[in-house]
Amino acid sequence: MSITSAIVLYAVIWFMSFLIAIPIRLQTQGDVGKVVPGTHAGAPEHHYLKKKAWIVSGVSAVIWLILFWIITTGQITVRDLDVRGVMSPSSATADDKAE
Repeated sequence: MSITSAIVLYAVIWFMSFLIAIPIRLQTQGDVGKVVPGTHAGAPEHHYLKKKAWIVSGVSAVIWLILFWIITTGQITVRDLDVRGVMSPSSATADDKAE
């Protein structure tokens, strides 16, 4: 895995995790009872984005390390995910194809 691939993988994991974490423990203006005139009652009042970003960064780092290890060691390959048997057998090597 190249450095660029590793950074992109971490970014995808981070953003997906952050989008999942945003609505957790979100308090709206309607929940608090202080609706500012001109805004919707569902507008966020307390969202704790900085705290959530730090937590998501740590969780994403752990998930990234697990995936990085799986990808670099080859513990799980694309052929392991082929449940329908669509891919050709992996027993054929490049030397066999050259003959």
